[in-house]
Amino acid sequence: MNLETLKKLGNDLYHRLHLPTFPVSITYIKTEKEIPEGAIRPSAMGQKWSLCQAIAYSRRHGWHVAMTADDNFCVPASAFHKWVDVSDEDLIESQVRQGWHKDRAAEQNRYNFYKGLFAGQSGEHTLKKMKEHIGFVSSPLSQAQMEPHTVIVYGDGTHITHIIQALCYDYTMPVLSTFEGFGETCFKGGLAPFITGRPQVVIPGMGDRAFAGITPEELAIGIPASQMELVMQNLFKSGGELNIGQPVKTLLPMGLTESITPGFAFLKEKIKQKRSL
Repeated sequence: MNLETLKKLGNDLYHRLHLPTFPVSITYIKTEKEIPEGAIRPSAMGQKWSLCQAIAYSRRHGWHVAMTADDNFCVPASAFHKWVDVSDEDLIESQVRQGWHKDRAAEQNRYNFYKGLFAGQSGEHTLKKMKEHIGFVSSPLSQAQMEPHTVIVYGDGTHITHIIQALCYDYTMPVLSTFEGFGETCFKGGLAPFITGRPQVVIPGMGDRAFAGITPEELAIGIPASQMELVMQNLFKSGGELNIGQPVKTLLPMGLTESITPGFAFLKEKIKQKRSL
């Protein structure tokens, strides 16, 4: 799918779903030479951002942002992406010191779970694919300068429900996600769809809330860019005429009378009395 088609799909999704912020394209880069002219690099300004902050600037401000390990203060994210050479032991130790999980055994279990992604021949291919990249460029999808690998979309529960229904409409690849409250935007929203080819629902976690200003009601979904056409083809088709639509069509109660509350009933009787005089 070419870039112009994806940009149009991003614009259509933004308007048809009445999204509060732009869908974001994420393109993983192998060298700094791939960074497009005009993309903002925090390190060039003597700053460091987190990956979720870069995505926030793209979706809210419309900025093109380039992030590498040199631009990212969230060191564990750079380590998990394999943008820096960190041993398994040091990565686990860093997370033990964070105190996010019960104890070292819990942190080891977490690491073992993710290590399962790299088991076998396909896992080795995935790991090799990750190590080939040094960073990413994020942009509003409708203005992307590079063909994206992943598209991440933020919205409320109904926005994300519509996208999930579109992805599951033919039910050839249902949306399956795991959650832990950490690394949701950068790992699950961006990297996981890229390396697995499957969409992931994102419940923004600790860093997302603390650094990127994600509001309490916001959720997100990371989608392989190759599946964006499917999303738009199937949007609002689930349930046919019963689809909740956007704005959402809710079932309003009918057959109500003024007797529904004591106050209503009191005034109804008073009005009735006055009219009978």
